[in-house]
Amino acid sequence: MESVADAASVTRVGIFSKIRNGDRYRLRAGLRCLPDTNEIEFGERDPLVRWFELHAHLISRANLAQTPDRAQRSLLRRALDTFGAEVILPLYARGQIIGWLFFGHRLTGQRFEYADLEGLMILAEHVSTVLENALLSEEITLQKTLAETLLKSIPPGIVATDENAIVRWFNPTAEQILGLSSKDVLNKPIESAGSRLGASLRETLDSKATLPPLQWIDNKTRRSLAVETRRLMSEDTPLGAVAVVHDLTAEETLREKQTLLDRAAFWTDLAASMSHEIRNPLVAIKTFAQLLPERFDDADFRKDFNEIVVREIDRLDKIITQINNFAHPPELVFKPIDVRKPVKKAIEIARHRLGPTNGLAVETSLSDDLPKVLGDETALAEAFAHLVANAAEALSGRTKPRISLAAKPIREGKRASGVIVTIRDNGKGIAPDLKDKIFSPFCTTKPRGMGLGLPIVKRTVFDHNGRVDIDSTSHGTLVSVMLPASPNGN
Repeated sequence: MESVADAASVTRVGIFSKIRNGDRYRLRAGLRCLPDTNEIEFGERDPLVRWFELHAHLISRANLAQTPDRAQRSLLRRALDTFGAEVILPLYARGQIIGWLFFGHRLTGQRFEYADLEGLMILAEHVSTVLENALLSEEITLQKTLAETLLKSIPPGIVATDENAIVRWFNPTAEQILGLSSKDVLNKPIESAGSRLGASLRETLDSKATLPPLQWIDNKTRRSLAVETRRLMSEDTPLGAVAVVHDLTAEETLREKQTLLDRAAFWTDLAASMSHEIRNPLVAIKTFAQLLPERFDDADFRKDFNEIVVREIDRLDKIITQINNFAHPPELVFKPIDVRKPVKKAIEIARHRLGPTNGLAVETSLSDDLPKVLGDETALAEAFAHLVANAAEALSGRTKPRISLAAKPIREGKRASGVIVTIRDNGKGIAPDLKDKIFSPFCTTKPRGMGLGLPIVKRTVFDHNGRVDIDSTSHGTLVSVMLPASPNGN
């Protein structure tokens, strides 16, 4: 669904389908769907399903007026409203309707034109093909053929053993990565595939817990390998173990080259940004220094000289401090914390930095049932403060400025797996040409500043094993920070 949403450039997308004949149509996957959509089901004789069977074409809110029958028009409008959709496209396979896709507003905010609808129809045909193939894969014979073909052809190497650590599967990719022939390994103890791999699989066979991935340089091929191992179980019956072997050699070589390129680009951007930021205070200091000999006796000039030079030197010091903090961040001290503390502290920090004239007002909604997260309270407060300050600066010129900050638990069933903190504003949004660059160092639209704020925010969230996402339109920006719950829960 994420891929479909990207391809269609829409805010919301979902797919209703049935798995086999007699099933009910339910939401199988979606992105930003309405909360109630998960609870909706349709039978094979539902009026909407019957309408698709009879008419076999899409439903578009923009074209509802062209539907002459009032009852049908009401049915279609109700369906669009139920899903929060602008367009619904039927999905067909083997001569029958197997489901439908629905799309929300376009990211641009503009209406769907005829050319856009044609593109969505092509996209729906691709999705129908994918669904049809998925249904076919339910058949036992195809499942077996697909599994065997998959194990032979997928990029990772697959090495599987039975409960006695005897190799029973060794796919061609494993042969290539490990530099071994399957005939020298199959039906032999796992050590025939290498002592390190053998030790890892034997440990997996003896362990009930899931072991972490391992990485090493193979002594024979000198390839960089990443290996994940898992026990093979049939319900409660152990069958053996499997190792998935990834060859990271090309990837690491490419990463090293990219690191060199990124480093060169970093220093180029740093030099350009520093030359711009440092030149202005230096020009002011130089100008006053040149005038000092001839106007030394002017008390007002000496006062201005003192104030301006000290202010510009402080500005230079802040630039150097910001660069130093970016290059050498303070060591984080992790402990279980209540996210509400750094959130509240962030608002006060932002108010202090923006000054008393700003009158920053933030609507907060902080749940009382948040799980604790393993984090550094000071670092998170600084990160949230930067996001709040950014939101306040984006409100310049708005007649009814609004910032809302919320913190809610992320739930997996009944368990809270993390916390999501959102900062929303109704400002002017982020320019489309900057959306892909906002986390890059030195990317800024402000007349002053190094553009290091958001990169520091992203690094802080990354160091907390979290994720930060930004969704921005001309009507405002939503920043979401997701942090995992503390493993101990306290």
